[in-house]
Amino acid sequence: MGNYKNIKNYISQKMRMSHIYQPLMLMELMKGKGKASGQKIAQAFLSYDETQIDYYKEIVKLMPFKYLSKHLKEIKRDKDKYYYDGFDLSDAQRKEIIELCQAKLDEYIDKRGLKKIFKHRTLASGVISGSIRYKVLTRAKNRCELCGISSKEKALEVDHIEPRSLGGKDELSNFQALCYTCNAQKGNKDNTEFKKIIDSYESREKDCLFCNIPKSRIIKSNKLAFVIEDQYPVTKHHCLIIPYRHSESYFDLYQPELNAINQLIKELQSELINKDKTIEGFNIGTNSGEVSGQSIFHTHIHLIPRRKGDSKNPRGGVRGVIESKKSY
Repeated sequence: MGNYKNIKNYISQKMRMSHIYQPLMLMELMKGKGKASGQKIAQAFLSYDETQIDYYKEIVKLMPFKYLSKHLKEIKRDKDKYYYDGFDLSDAQRKEIIELCQAKLDEYIDKRGLKKIFKHRTLASGVISGSIRYKVLTRAKNRCELCGISSKEKALEVDHIEPRSLGGKDELSNFQALCYTCNAQKGNKDNTEFKKIIDSYESREKDCLFCNIPKSRIIKSNKLAFVIEDQYPVTKHHCLIIPYRHSESYFDLYQPELNAINQLIKELQSELINKDKTIEGFNIGTNSGEVSGQSIFHTHIHLIPRRKGDSKNPRGGVRGVIESKKSY
């Protein structure tokens, strides 16, 4: 009787909810007479998760319908409705087809295993921490980083840009926010395509200055980019942020490289402000093409600290790349 009163009192008086999980877990424990497996409780959560239903509605269109309708022309779709045109099977025939499908299903599951079959649906083939997920979604401004749709319109998932199975790391620079549609479409790409992209990160040029920077000059780095101090600084602590991969222009950078570079820029900006209290601002820029002033044809971004009085007339900032246009 004590248990009953405690549970009832907690639900009625004390339960504060930030999600649907607490009552669902209690319901499963009640149904199991005080016992419930994690899988059973998780299935209860799933039954309420419309984003998962939406995800699999997209999968229906992208995968089974696409292939079944190609080989069985009678299978058709009208918006969200699917039908077998001219369906005329008897009850016995329907039962036989269902049994054949079940046998195929059982054979495939026995061969592959359920965990491997649904590996693509596990976040990072494991669990992405809430703090990392928050950072990724915040950086993406709660929009899909491929199609731009808002999280209010479609559920967003945290995705590895480079799949873990092909060497992708659990690093912030390798995560992106994708809506379930873009993630499903990305998941259908051939591994060979990903492999070529991953291999290209190792691209270096023998005679490129930035491809051969001595490690002693690197003051900060992550997997895809590094920081050095400019040898001919415009101001004190003028730094260059450089991708390891040889790419001629900012416009050749991959999304993970942009993420990695931006991560370094933000970290560096914070560190420099704490290190040098005279810094009051920054110029960030890159030269792309000879006419823009680029002299080393390996992408590099300048982070130039600014201090009061370091220029007679700072107004216009980066507009000064064309001197006559700086003042306005």
